[in-house]
Amino acid sequence: MDSLDPNALAEAAAAQLRGSDPNASAWVSASAGSGKTKVLRDRVLRLLLAGVEPSRILCLTYTKAAAAEMSNRIAQTLAEWAAIDDDLLRAELRKLAAGADIKALMPVARRLFARVLDTPGGMKIETIHAFCQSLLRRFPLEANVAPHFDLIEERDAATLLREARDDMLNAARTEPGGGLRRALDVTVARMSEGRLNDLLGELLNRRARFQRLIERSAGLPEIRAAIRSLLRVGPEETRASVLAAAVNDIACNAAAIRRIAEALAQCPDAERRGAAVEKVLAAARSGRKRLA
Repeated sequence: MDSLDPNALAEAAAAQLRGSDPNASAWVSASAGSGKTKVLRDRVLRLLLAGVEPSRILCLTYTKAAAAEMSNRIAQTLAEWAAIDDDLLRAELRKLAAGADIKALMPVARRLFARVLDTPGGMKIETIHAFCQSLLRRFPLEANVAPHFDLIEERDAATLLREARDDMLNAARTEPGGGLRRALDVTVARMSEGRLNDLLGELLNRRARFQRLIERSAGLPEIRAAIRSLLRVGPEETRASVLAAAVNDIACNAAAIRRIAEALAQCPDAERRGAAVEKVLAAARSGRKRLA
């Protein structure tokens, strides 16, 4: 196995050093295992070495596991700094804060572990969800939520959604001529039974977009007009008119379609397709009802 290019390693180290500079607004993009978490850890360490209060540092991650990993890495590094000998500490600080006064940073680095431990609540290394939840608890009236709200568990949310779905289906069943029943009949006629739950889940996930659509529209006719415009369907077009146009197109090109059917019939793998094309052509001659 070839050894790694020293120049590439030096370039990577320099890029990580630039990314960990707390004076720079950095966007780091790299593949898994390339050192993104290390860059973020180094950035936090450099802030601490610069004298920033631990309570003023906020580090956000996507998952609880990532937050725990980040917290453990920083704590482990600070604990090592408090115990290792001077030569090793100098080497670590040179790699982390090249060009800085290493002699002045050494006593600061020694005390950081105890300083972070003494910070009430510790450093804020948490998930985005936890951070947003803390904001809502601090400003419930501004956010229009109950001051003592609780977060629902995923299992409880799934149970409530199933109950709401069952209530909707029961309501549709008790009103055979109602709008909900008609909408449900149209929906289930176009998909398998198992897809209904998936569709309801997608609608629920995008409910904010539907709400904005309803608020911007004067009513259902305006929404239908917008959908027709998006699909390039004319205001006078119907299912019957579209099908009639399709039949006319097929009838006008009957000779070409027959040649396609004959060619497909000569191919063992496409023989059934050729027969199907011939059936479509015959149906077009007999009228659009049979074609449908």
